[in-house]
Parts: sequence; structure tokens; C-alpha cells
Amino acid sequence: MGALRRAMVPSLVVILGATGTGKSKLAIEIGKRLQGEIISADSMQVYQGLDIITNKVTTEERIQCRHHMIGFVDPLVSTYTVVDFRNKAVASNIDDMHKRNKLPVIVGGTNYYIESLLWKVLLDTGVSVIDLELEKLGGAELHKRLAEVDPEMAAMLHPNDKRKIARSLQIHEETGIPHSRLLVEQRGQEGGDGLGGPLRYPDPCIFWLHANMEVLDKRLDTRVDDMLSAGLIEELRDFHIRYNQQKIQDHSQDYQHGIFQSIGFKEFHDYLTAPESCTQQEKDSLRHKGIEALKIATRRYARKQNKWVRNRFLRRPGDNVPAVYGLDVTDVSRWEETVLDPALQILDSLSKHAKPAIAPIRVQGVEQRNKRSRHTCDLCDKVIIGDLEWTAHLKSKKHHHHVRKKRKSDPSCDQSQSTSSPSDSVGETLSKDSCDTVAPGCGEHTSQVSSGTTHEEVPVTL
Repeated sequence: MGALRRAMVPSLVVILGATGTGKSKLAIEIGKRLQGEIISADSMQVYQGLDIITNKVTTEERIQCRHHMIGFVDPLVSTYTVVDFRNKAVASNIDDMHKRNKLPVIVGGTNYYIESLLWKVLLDTGVSVIDLELEKLGGAELHKRLAEVDPEMAAMLHPNDKRKIARSLQIHEETGIPHSRLLVEQRGQEGGDGLGGPLRYPDPCIFWLHANMEVLDKRLDTRVDDMLSAGLIEELRDFHIRYNQQKIQDHSQDYQHGIFQSIGFKEFHDYLTAPESCTQQEKDSLRHKGIEALKIATRRYARKQNKWVRNRFLRRPGDNVPAVYGLDVTDVSRWEETVLDPALQILDSLSKHAKPAIAPIRVQGVEQRNKRSRHTCDLCDKVIIGDLEWTAHLKSKKHHHHVRKKRKSDPSCDQSQSTSSPSDSVGETLSKDSCDTVAPGCGEHTSQVSSGTTHEEVPVTL
């Protein structure tokens, strides 16, 4: 198997991009031409049901190219995790494809699923299912418990991030070792660096499908309309009756786990649970409200996906961050010219160990900012994790609103000078009046912690 991996260049293809950019279309075309098979890295598509809302490939598309990791988990299972996905995708799919000389093509929108295949970023601790009893506790109580056993990890996690805190507590309970120490050991492996563990497979090829956001927003709205025409409402109603109606009656309904997290399902909650006494006009209003909420959530999620690509691949240089080739999908009428042909040319060059004529996207800046530094804004009563997030908070309208209120109630604020904590890892000096930036009552407290991180955000995928 090792010899086959070394002979196959690239070892796998990963297609990134926001929802609605045509990732599956490119994956199928690459698979057909290059003896490839597709692995879906989508946390909602692993479940059976909701085929329209989770945008599963059609039967016709599956005939064109073999797909894996789609529709094999019962929708009532709420404990399927990224560890389960990683274990099955690596052993049963990628390694098996390499044995058969097939090119693995990974496509999907769940960031941490993709990261689990690209990097050795998950700890093999035996902890795969988050203790739901822990998650029932309040964020403050969970954070307090973590601070007692792993203060460094606690400093890296927001008190409201209950799932990550619960996982860190479980890891400590199962192994007796602080989660933060295990992460340091992982980054110290051969091929790892400050950004995480080493690459799982050598020489991957990464494509990023990107588009003008105004154009993409219109495309996403149209896609929602197409889903409605394809029977989205009927699919949601049937799924609700079969799997969710009884949960609501038993007060056990949960939109935080499993397939019930899908963008689109919870947006129609009011419509699906409307009492029989509602008039048709009221039901139509709830239906319209659900549609608009779905469109907003979809556009927001597209931006979140693009932000992850920029932060993980384009703004965090490191030896274990592979090159990314950008493909512009703004003009779909020129799709073969601007997307398919360049992708095939790049893959052909890489297979011949030649430098592609099309250069990868240049890394945007080399400075390293601490993603897990902790800041407190007393003025806004918020805890901010991460240097970039802190900088964005200081520039936000909400923060400036509180600054103006403070200025009115405390005239001395105009004379105060801004300060920056000596431990500020951003390395920026706030030279403006503190009422325009930090202001009295808005202190910055930055913990000096490792910039390494794991990614286990709650999956929401369309």
C-alpha cells in the first residue's frame, strides 16, 4: 500500500468551496476522466433522509461516478462524530482506493470532516461520543471544571463552546492527560508544526472553487427556489412526522445533534409545528418566513465556508499546509474553460511530477496571530477568543454603541488614553482615543497559549 501511495501523485484530490459553487459537478468530471471515486465530506449527507435539503447527489450522478459516505447512518442516531467519519473514510475508502489504484476525490462542505482526512488532527484517545450528560450542564460550570484540570485548554475555549469543552473534559477523564498536552505532542510529530499534526497523505491537490459573492448569493437564492420546486416542503413535512413530531411531544426535540442540525430543518420549525387551528394565511406566512430564513442561513454559511478556506489554507503558512489552486466559478457559461480544463491541466502536470502552468494561490501574509488568545470586553460583557476576532470586535458597531454610551455617562473618558495589554499577542498599539477602541471598562486580557487548535465545530451543512 505504501508503494502505491508514493506512486500516485496526487495522493488525493480535495475540492473546497462554498455551498452552491459546483463542487460535486467538478468532482464527478474528475472522477470519470481519471479513474477516481468520490468521498462525501458532508456531516449531514451521512444520514438517511432529507435528500433535497442536504443536497445529496442524484441517482444519475452516482451512476456516472462511484460515491462513498452518503446515506448510511440512521437519522435518529445523534452520536455519529467526526472520529467515526475519519475512521471509516480512511480505512474503508481512501486506503482501499489506493490499493485499487483509484484516485480519491474528497468533496464536501464540512470543514472539520475535510481536516480529519487531510491532517492527523484528531486524537486517537478512544473518545468518540460526546457525553450528552456533560452537555446538559451550563457552559460556566463546564468551563470551571475544565479550568481545574486543564487551565491552558480552558483559556483557549470560549465558555459558551460547550461541545468542545465537554470533549476536552472527556479526553482528560479517559486518558488522565490534559487535552492541551496531547495537542502539543501531536504537533510535535514528524511533519507537524505549530498549526497542527502532519499531513495524513503526501502531495494532495487542493482546488478552491470561488465566486463573486453577489453572484453566488443570487445563485443560492435560486437554488433554494429549485429545492422548493423539487418538493422540499413535502420532504420536510414527511421527515417531521416520521422522526421529529413525537420528539417535540416528549420535549426531547433537539436541533443541536445529528441530522436535525441541517440548515433548512430548524428554519421551518414554526411552520411544521403550526397548530391545526392556524388559518391558511397564517400557515402561508410561516412558510414564507421559513423560506427567507433558509436563504439567509445558506448565504451566511457560504461565507463561513470561504472564511475557513482563507484562514486554514491561505493565511496560515506552514510546512504542512498544501498548495491551493483557485478556480473561478462566477461565470457558469464558461465553466469548462475556467474550471474543468484548468483543473485537469493541473492534475496532469502533478501526475508527471511537473510544475503546473497555473500557479497556486499565494499565501496572504506571513504573520501568525493567536487563534486561541482570550480577551474580555467588560463594556460589552463579552469574552472574545482569538486575536482576529478581538480586532473585529473593537471595530464592530455594537462595541462602538457601548463606547458612545460610556462616553455620555463618563466625560472623563475623552481624556483617557488607550492601552494595550503587555501580553497582547496581536502586537498592535491602539493609538486612538480609548472611547473609539477599548474604553474604560473594556479591558483586554490575553492568555499566552499555543496557537495550535483542533476543529470540532458543530456541523451545519446544506
